[in-house]
Amino acid sequence: MFPDETAARMNESASTTPIADAVAPPRARRGVPLYTKIFLGLLVGTALGLLANLLLGPTHPAVQWTIANVTRPVGQLFLRLLLMAVIPLVFSALVVGVAEVGDIRRVGRVGLKTFVYTLGISAISVAIGIGLANTVRPGERIDRATAAALQAEFGQQARQVAQAKIETEGKSVLTQVVETLVPVNPVAAVASETPNLLHLMFFALALGVAATLVRADVVAPLLRVLTALYETTAKFIGLVMRVAPYAVACLLFSTTAGFGLDLLRALGWYVLTVLTGLALHMFGVYSLAVALLARYSPLEFFRRLKTVIVTAFSTSSSNATLPTALEVTERNLGVPREITSFVLTVGATANQNGTALFEGVTVLFLAQLAGVDLTLGQQILVAYLAILGGIGTAGIPSGSLPFVAAVLASVGVNPALIAIILGIDRILDMCRTTLNVVGDVTAAAYVARSEGYALRRGPEASDALL
Repeated sequence: MFPDETAARMNESASTTPIADAVAPPRARRGVPLYTKIFLGLLVGTALGLLANLLLGPTHPAVQWTIANVTRPVGQLFLRLLLMAVIPLVFSALVVGVAEVGDIRRVGRVGLKTFVYTLGISAISVAIGIGLANTVRPGERIDRATAAALQAEFGQQARQVAQAKIETEGKSVLTQVVETLVPVNPVAAVASETPNLLHLMFFALALGVAATLVRADVVAPLLRVLTALYETTAKFIGLVMRVAPYAVACLLFSTTAGFGLDLLRALGWYVLTVLTGLALHMFGVYSLAVALLARYSPLEFFRRLKTVIVTAFSTSSSNATLPTALEVTERNLGVPREITSFVLTVGATANQNGTALFEGVTVLFLAQLAGVDLTLGQQILVAYLAILGGIGTAGIPSGSLPFVAAVLASVGVNPALIAIILGIDRILDMCRTTLNVVGDVTAAAYVARSEGYALRRGPEASDALL
């Protein structure tokens, strides 16, 4: 089914999965995982901040001095280093990801079905996330005084949104669409402190599609450069994440010392909203997809994926779970290797439904916290960017955080607000990665069934890997 050139590309793509090892957040020298240290930083920063808030009060000179001269500078340094890597990471990942997905042109029906399925399921996941965020409105479940203070501190960029609305007055709808999507100068689009992420992503998409139409030997140097840029940028983020435990402690101290318990209650509603959306998509949308498209029992489907689910949840990495997913999908579900090698390999980068849902909820939550009222058009823009983010987001732990920060800036919300969720992101990352990987397997099952292959329904194969 695969031409030699396509098979070579896919084998090369599969061989690059050690990227996950190269860019995954480093572990502490004494065996303590980084996410454990970040969680400890969350606890320490929150506890000290709450003590300062309750015992001294947010206006006490000592608290104000500590925030202004210690915790806020350290936190801002961490955030600025993280944001510095957004443009090269998103651009290189999206071009390379689309170039790989572009191979669907050569594998015919399999690639087309994979692309359509991925696009449709990702759109549903984002719709669920944004719908829940608008229904629950976790960012507004705080008192008015705290909301006003947050708006004063983090909502300054809302004026840029208002200015953007003024600039579109008097133009036709089609003209606005063209100007919103297509950049005149892609370099100028990102040459400011608030880059136009939509323009950058359109240019990256166009370049990635064009790369699929060029001979492999001609385009290979470009893809190698962009892959090297991606790996290097991701490695840089991994190095920056070494200071995350201390930065998170400082950021959480600054936030909780100023806003107290009320903000923590809002975070609880945010976590509940994200987990509810992930559960609805996992057991609702995926079950329907498996039953209606793959003609397979959802209960049997999830039971046969025990190893894949546990691996994804524990590693928080789609790339690291790929070998397990390939093996279990072929042996336990009976999906042929020519299907799994394409669908699952591409899906590890381009089919991240859980990440798309998380990004939609997070952007709306932080906008609500900042008092920025996103219009319907801006929410559609968030959905569009989140769907594209499913292609461009790195399949590594916390790989979506730089992208979320960039989307926040695109809709006029201060990206520094992402500091609020850094400490609790690990558990959400584990859950959304599980959704991402299971989504890849549902796509493989659907494609195999539609191509006439019979999925395994007899005695279950051993779940242990060979």
